[in-house]
Amino acid sequence: MTDPIDSRPPLVIDIVSDVVCPWCYVGKRRLEAALAERADDNITVRWHPFQLDPTIPAGGLDRHDYMIKKFGSAERIDEIHGRLTEAGRGEGLEFAFDRITRSVNTLDAHRVLHWAAAAGVQDAVAEALFRAYFVDGRDIGSPTILADLAASAGLNGVEVAEALATPRDIDLIQAEIAQAVRIGVSGVPFFIFAQSFAVSGAQAADVLATAIDRARAELAAPAPMTA
Repeated sequence: MTDPIDSRPPLVIDIVSDVVCPWCYVGKRRLEAALAERADDNITVRWHPFQLDPTIPAGGLDRHDYMIKKFGSAERIDEIHGRLTEAGRGEGLEFAFDRITRSVNTLDAHRVLHWAAAAGVQDAVAEALFRAYFVDGRDIGSPTILADLAASAGLNGVEVAEALATPRDIDLIQAEIAQAVRIGVSGVPFFIFAQSFAVSGAQAADVLATAIDRARAELAAPAPMTA
């Protein structure tokens, strides 16, 4: 007997995110919870690049100075981090903002995520990048650290290091970010279901589960007849 889940058409969920976006990490956990609720094995999750601040130089900036310039005061930063810490704990995440010393340019991290897709380990690499930055306070703008993280998630670290030393796929990543902006992405995470409709922000797991159900229903609907 054919498993009814296996007979479903493939459903693709595209996530536009930045690996230094804490709400993207929260959103990842909430999507995982939604997927667990649906127990649907015929879903593919694809990660796409976005940069919250592409003006950060390649070597990064001092995190404290950057945050003060962006938010104005230590009190305001503490307030934001407090809300994020509470939201993270609700999803089993322990943000360690005090460990982060560098605000980084994420272009190279997105290149690694792009390469991970071809190897089938994109989600593992995304998890490694989020955890390294938000829990371990590692500088994920560093090519050495990126290669190490890539290796830990199933890629060839030597090959990643060699590729990072070249301009390979920089234009492609920048073009993909520009395309995201053109379709209206102004904040992340941004979830696109079955290339049909989008859900913006780190919505609750039940909201994302409902979106999965809607996408499934649209995929199952008969195509309209044409004259």
